[in-house]
Amino acid sequence: MLDEVIKHIEQRNRFLLTSHARPDGDAVGSALACAQILRLMGKHAEVVLRDGVPRIYQPLPFADAVVCADRVNGNYEAAIVLECDSIQRTRLAGLENHFLISIDHHLSGRPFAHVNWIDPHAVATAEMVYRLARRAGVTISPEIATCLYTAVLTDTGSFMFHGTSERTFALARELVLAGADPVLCARNVYFAHSTAKMRLLGAALSNLHRDGTLAWIWVTQVQMEAAEAREEDCEGLVNYALSIKNVEVAAFFRELPDGRFRVSLRSKGQLNVAAVAQAFGGGGHECASGCSLDGPLSVAIERVVTHLRADPSVQQWAMDISLVRQIASFAGALLILFAYLGHQLGWMDSRKATYNILNTIGSAILAYIAFHPFQVGFVVLEVTWALVSAYALVKPARLN
Repeated sequence: MLDEVIKHIEQRNRFLLTSHARPDGDAVGSALACAQILRLMGKHAEVVLRDGVPRIYQPLPFADAVVCADRVNGNYEAAIVLECDSIQRTRLAGLENHFLISIDHHLSGRPFAHVNWIDPHAVATAEMVYRLARRAGVTISPEIATCLYTAVLTDTGSFMFHGTSERTFALARELVLAGADPVLCARNVYFAHSTAKMRLLGAALSNLHRDGTLAWIWVTQVQMEAAEAREEDCEGLVNYALSIKNVEVAAFFRELPDGRFRVSLRSKGQLNVAAVAQAFGGGGHECASGCSLDGPLSVAIERVVTHLRADPSVQQWAMDISLVRQIASFAGALLILFAYLGHQLGWMDSRKATYNILNTIGSAILAYIAFHPFQVGFVVLEVTWALVSAYALVKPARLN
């Protein structure tokens, strides 16, 4: 299919390149790099994005030449749509009147164009653009390498998402050798946030909820306005919920001006969130996807969380935790029983350290288990018994 793409590029001279609305790093980096590759092939290429280039990607080469528009204005022979499963996702009117070439790596990719190059095995669309350049005999300049490296860096979650392999690092190495500065690329992406985004992050984390391996956060339109935040300031907030220990899946709900909610889903690899997003009309990667739902917030959260809880991997985790709790409870009770029987049978003195150590450890284990979930009566009983045993341990009863 790559040869088919190159054939149609060679047959035409004027190209429009675009990607989905609210573009991420892979969308921006791939579009900028692909446009420059076409220019080096002697073609006229222009990048048009519905929402323009987000702040953190504006330092990228060629970013200042991107046209921000809501419809196609110009005489183009073809449009190359990157990272999209439909022209509707670009929110760019007029694309349907052009010869379309789709380049996408998502599992949810659909063949909507005249030529469709979809490779779910590619770690990012940027990898496919790199292969296009190599096959077309175009030298990867430092500027192109910078755009592609930034795309790979962001779409792999800083090389943390499922699917990152030695091939990913081999690609990164080639791009660095071609002139990409990995330190500068990372600094522009991760250390160039606005004050508004930091305020928005605080609001989102104040709404943090967790249920086992699931965690979710949200921001309302009122909170967006109070922080003076823009749409692009929401990017990456979901990762803070995912960063919690033992959380496998995270969701971020962002209220839109019309009352609907845009949902970002992230996974550490146990659960395919692309399938969840598809159930609500969205899509994306196995570890990073999104969708939109009607409000109110409580209903949107319930629908998504219920769907996530239904996944076998989440249920298995809950079963594993339940088994661990049962084993721990049995061990705690066994220690207390052993101390009690020893005392009753006369071979363990309640005034000695061994007896009180067994009681203290056993009671502490049972009290901890009772806290998860909280059971007030059991907690009070076991904490009291643990404290009594500990007191007896440090201050033995005086002999008459």
